[in-house]
Amino acid sequence: MVSSEVREDDARVGFKIVDLGSGREGWLASTKQRFGPQIGKYHVCLEDLESVGAKAILNAVTSADLVVIDEVGPMELFSTSFRDAVLKALESEKPVLGTIHHRAAHPLVVAIKKRIDTKIIEVTTDNRNELPAFVIQEILKSLNKN
Repeated sequence: MVSSEVREDDARVGFKIVDLGSGREGWLASTKQRFGPQIGKYHVCLEDLESVGAKAILNAVTSADLVVIDEVGPMELFSTSFRDAVLKALESEKPVLGTIHHRAAHPLVVAIKKRIDTKIIEVTTDNRNELPAFVIQEILKSLNKN
C-alpha cells in the first residue's frame, strides 16, 4: 500500500491510500472529513485505512513476493488493524520495504527500529540519488534468499 497527497487548486486537501495489488483506493485523511482521529487539519478515515491499507498489507503477506508499506506514520498508527497488519508482515517470511515517519515515536515504530532483521536507511540530500539503486539491490538480495 502507498499513500500520496491529494491537491485541489494547489492546496493539499488530504491523502489517499492505494492497494498496489488490486488498485483499490481510499482516503487516509482529508480536510473534508469531519470525524475520526485528527492530525492538524486532517481527519483520518479509519474505515478506508483498514479496508484498503491494512487489507492490502495482509493480502501482500499471502500472495506477493514483496510487501510494500508506505508509510508507517502518525495517521496510520491510529488504526489497530493497520498496526497488526504491519506486525504480521514483519513476522512473515516475506521481505518488507517500508517507510517510517522520521518523527514517529509510537511503540510500534520503536519496536521496528530495534528489530535485528531490519535495516533502517535515513534519506538525506546526500544519499537520495543513490538510494533507488541501493534499495533495488537490497530487495533483489532479499528475494533470492526466499
